[in-house]
Amino acid sequence: MHDIPEISATAGLLADPTRGRMLSALMQGKALTATELALEGGVTASTASSHLARLTDAGLIAIAQQGRHRYFQLASPEVAAAIEGLMAISVPPVARQVVMPGPRDEAMRHARVCYDHLAGEAAVRMLDRMQGRKLVTVARDAIELTGAGKTWCRRVGVDLEALGETRRRLCRPCLDWSERRTHLAGALGCALLERLFALRYARRVRDSRVVVLSPLGEAFVERLEL
Repeated sequence: MHDIPEISATAGLLADPTRGRMLSALMQGKALTATELALEGGVTASTASSHLARLTDAGLIAIAQQGRHRYFQLASPEVAAAIEGLMAISVPPVARQVVMPGPRDEAMRHARVCYDHLAGEAAVRMLDRMQGRKLVTVARDAIELTGAGKTWCRRVGVDLEALGETRRRLCRPCLDWSERRTHLAGALGCALLERLFALRYARRVRDSRVVVLSPLGEAFVERLEL
């Protein structure tokens, strides 16, 4: 039994409300300073430094140094997936009055970033369409790109060869916080969102996880064609 990962230490770190708010802020996919994270956590700078040190030592966040400035970001897509998963099963602050899971903001429920890929109703619907077109096969713990899916990726401008050079999984299921269903994560999920941004089919709302899809972006989600 000694080869089983010890999850209690990590769970204890995530159980602290201040650290939880800091990690949730980093789900925007942006690197933030210690001062910004102190504000998110509602604590002083010195207290924030202590929390950030513990999260860094645990491998949950990483530090990016730029000149004299230090920025904090989630250590990996796997950490982001774990946080999104916790959001999906967490009890809302007023659970007895709220019956709708996830965020109350309709825009955030519709489309948002989950670290570096698309989440929300639009993302779940896009994966449904991909599965219906037999571009992917979807299981509870795996998503596989089919031959038809590889052809489709090239047609919409996703460089699979470049993605293959990374050590990251190409496709990974991620439980959606608001929909409580799977959306597409992994290198392909990231590449598709970047493609929507590059085409101006989608844009990020400043200082928010919200993604606004243009009419062409909505059409892409529905029909999977540029």
